[in-house]
Amino acid sequence: MKKLPIIERLQAELLVLRRELNIELPRIIEEARAHGDLKENAEYHAAKEKQSVVNARVAALENRLHDLSRYTISSIPRGVVGYGSIVEMEDAESGEIVRYQVVFAEEVDMAEGKISLTSPVGQALLKRKEGDEVTIQLPNARKRYQILSVVTIHERDEI
Repeated sequence: MKKLPIIERLQAELLVLRRELNIELPRIIEEARAHGDLKENAEYHAAKEKQSVVNARVAALENRLHDLSRYTISSIPRGVVGYGSIVEMEDAESGEIVRYQVVFAEEVDMAEGKISLTSPVGQALLKRKEGDEVTIQLPNARKRYQILSVVTIHERDEI
C-alpha cells in the first residue's frame, strides 16, 4: 500500500529529529556539562532548551502521523475532489479561471495554489465533480464557481 507523500515527508522529518534528540543533543549536553558550573553555563542551557523544542516537535509529528495514518491512496475517492486533486473553476460573476490543489494543512502554499482540505474553499470542493456549481462563503464575500475540471491524485500520479 503506497503512502501519501505528506506521510513520507513527515516520517523523514521525524527520523532526523529523533537522531538529533537521541544522539546529537545528548553529546552536546554532556560536553557542556563537562565545562563546569551548570548555573552559568549558557551552552548547557541552550542545549537543554533545544532538547525541549525538539521533544515538542517529535510529539507533534507523532500525533499528526497518527491522525494521517487513516488515510491511504485507496481511501481517497476517485472521480471527485479529494486530497491531492487539482481543480479548475470559473468564477460565475467575473469569468476568472482559478486553479487549486487540495492538500493537507502542512502542504498549504497559496503562491502555488495549494489550499487546505479544511479551508472554506477546500470544504466546499470536497466530493464535488466536474460540472458542479459550488458556493463558497469567504470571510468578506460569497462566491459562486463552476467546476471546469477535476484531476484526482489517482489520475495525476497514475497510482
